[in-house]
Amino acid sequence: MNFQTPLGRLRFLAILEGISYLLFAITMPLKYLMEIYQPNFYVGMAHGWLFVAYVLIAFHNIYIHKWNLTQSFLVLMASLVPLGTFVLDHKMLKPIQQRSKPVQ
Repeated sequence: MNFQTPLGRLRFLAILEGISYLLFAITMPLKYLMEIYQPNFYVGMAHGWLFVAYVLIAFHNIYIHKWNLTQSFLVLMASLVPLGTFVLDHKMLKPIQQRSKPVQ
């Protein structure tokens, strides 16, 4: 994963955002079943910031790569579905980045 490119940054943020989404599976039972609120607060805050960063970088990539409406919709909606960013990275973003690598 190349972090110097906008697509590389989007892929990285997609993975982080997906992980933060999955962490709710741990913190929500802690909050509602055991009344331990702080982990959910911190995961929620991190997830919120990662979500905003993901959407901003997604729009940047949509503009740069001139993705069509379907691709743009998939990139933006992936962050709303659990495991969506992982599937998006595997099916769409990784192949695009591999095709754009210069041959050595």
